[in-house]
Amino acid sequence: MEKVQLLLRQHVGAPCAPCVAVGDKVKKGTLIATPTGLGANIFSSVYGEVSEILEDRIVIKADAEQPDEFVPIDVPEDASKLDMIKAAGIVGMGGAGFPTGIKLNIDLSATEQGEFREDINPELPKDFKLEHSYILINDSECEPGLAHNIKQTIEQTDKVIRGVKYCMEITKADKAIFAIKKKNREAVLKLLDALKDEENISVHLLPDIYPMGEERAVVRECLGVNLDTTQLPSAARSVVINLETVAKIAEAIEEKKPCISKNVTVRGNIKGGNAAHVFMDVPVGISVGELIEMAGGLDKDDSVGEIIMGGAFTGRAAELDEPTTKTTGAILTTYRMPDLTDKKVGLLVCACGGNEARMRTIAEKMHGEVVSVCRCKQAIENKPGAPLKCLRPGNCPGQVKNNMQFKKDGCEYIIIGNCSDCSNTVMASAPQMGLKVFHQTDHVMRAIGHTQYRQLTVSKHVDQDINVED
Repeated sequence: MEKVQLLLRQHVGAPCAPCVAVGDKVKKGTLIATPTGLGANIFSSVYGEVSEILEDRIVIKADAEQPDEFVPIDVPEDASKLDMIKAAGIVGMGGAGFPTGIKLNIDLSATEQGEFREDINPELPKDFKLEHSYILINDSECEPGLAHNIKQTIEQTDKVIRGVKYCMEITKADKAIFAIKKKNREAVLKLLDALKDEENISVHLLPDIYPMGEERAVVRECLGVNLDTTQLPSAARSVVINLETVAKIAEAIEEKKPCISKNVTVRGNIKGGNAAHVFMDVPVGISVGELIEMAGGLDKDDSVGEIIMGGAFTGRAAELDEPTTKTTGAILTTYRMPDLTDKKVGLLVCACGGNEARMRTIAEKMHGEVVSVCRCKQAIENKPGAPLKCLRPGNCPGQVKNNMQFKKDGCEYIIIGNCSDCSNTVMASAPQMGLKVFHQTDHVMRAIGHTQYRQLTVSKHVDQDINVED
């Protein structure tokens, strides 16, 4: 590792302002940039020297020797736990990047339940009220092929639970629920054993479909409430927080450790096979290329397609020299995409997958001619230009109308970015109309050895019982 590049915007909000100069010597945990508004502190993740300060990043030349010791966060002796979380620069590490110190600055015991739309909650009685307030831990490992959240659940169970308890204390939530896919049996059993004497913390088992980690999907699965696209989890007297984030909270409070490292899954078209390579506590700012080399390196033949930073659904194409951030969860290397030269293509944009720009990029790389763009009818744009939100993530309507439009517009192929259920509804009619379907994740799924998204072959509901004796 010759250098790290610390982007000044690794969070929701404005870029941070540098507070170091070129030539400064830094250590792990040295504060190098501070918020100018909504944001989170940024720290050096290595021992080294500041070599460049650019408009969007600070570049640090790393020393050959990298001690484990770090500079603790600078807080008063009487600092509150919330202040320590803010000082540590923790953000949502599942990808959203919202500053955690702001998210947890809420008194859930005093929060009133919001109104739940009857059209998307027809099963709720008129007098329905949530009796408790909740920390909901997103341990779903939502994107296919990722494995770092589950590894941390198994290996750092006690630390994670301590982090959850700190979240409950800060927000005054009286209950907590781990939301985890039932297929992750070892992790589920570790949690159940560790929680056997914790009457206020439980486990809710999720089906193995995408997007079970979407914030409102977690609320729905755990609490039985559909929030609309404008509501935050606080409307259901809850806060949703990623598994890795709660571990960082425990580190900040117990060790005064700043947020300087990240857990990452590297997987795909890599020498040695497509098994998941999980790297724990890698320095924030390490390059995409270095992580791939740590996993074995790219295949050197002509089969390598995209390199994706993030998950197959919500990630983006990246270059080898790009830096990772606090929110980078995966680096996926893919096979090449098919050639659609001279083929007319339609794009079906879903709130749960890539946006229109990402899908146009995929179509361009396939050399297809985009002649039609449709949007899933559940994909809601709350305000012009805002990211789309799914009205009921993971529970989707039919797509016959959109498929008919694609056929009318002369499409031979359609590229879709839909969730498990929505992809299933596309396939109910598209092939019958002569439309050939390419899912935006197909080249990723082939590379990681995962089933491509077409028909839904698993139930959207799982039994909450698990046989601990097997």
